[in-house]
Amino acid sequence: MHAESRGQLYEAFGEYVRSQRQLARLSLRQAAELARISNPYLSQIEHGLALPSVTVLRALADALEVSTDTLLLRAAGVAPKEERQVPVTEDAIRHDPRLDNAQRHALLAVLASFVATSHSPPDSPPQPRSTKPRRTKPEKTKHSPSTKDREVTDHA
Repeated sequence: MHAESRGQLYEAFGEYVRSQRQLARLSLRQAAELARISNPYLSQIEHGLALPSVTVLRALADALEVSTDTLLLRAAGVAPKEERQVPVTEDAIRHDPRLDNAQRHALLAVLASFVATSHSPPDSPPQPRSTKPRRTKPEKTKHSPSTKDREVTDHA
């Protein structure tokens, strides 16, 4: 591998690691601690100055909650195919310990609806929106007068 392309690979991988760390809302220190590596080493990785070993890649994947396969492919300079990313997202939702079953089901349904609408064929015309209002106001119904409205007569 040519030194220039290796540098680009390291930088691209470092940018990916940094973006995943930021998405996970982890500081550099927190991510390094979770991956059991030093802060300076993680900084070197993120700045494209070092490419970690497979062992460190696995630890980083766990710390950043991304698939080890995705991180390995990125480290090798192979961008994951879109087909491979879809199951990764669904798997992440299914296995997230912070979610209960109802939340998992809801997130998977939302994801499916977004993916289904975003992958329509490019030549297909946009679907017209319905001009009917979604909700209609309830019709006013005549009701019998309340006891306050009725004239009360005393039959004594």
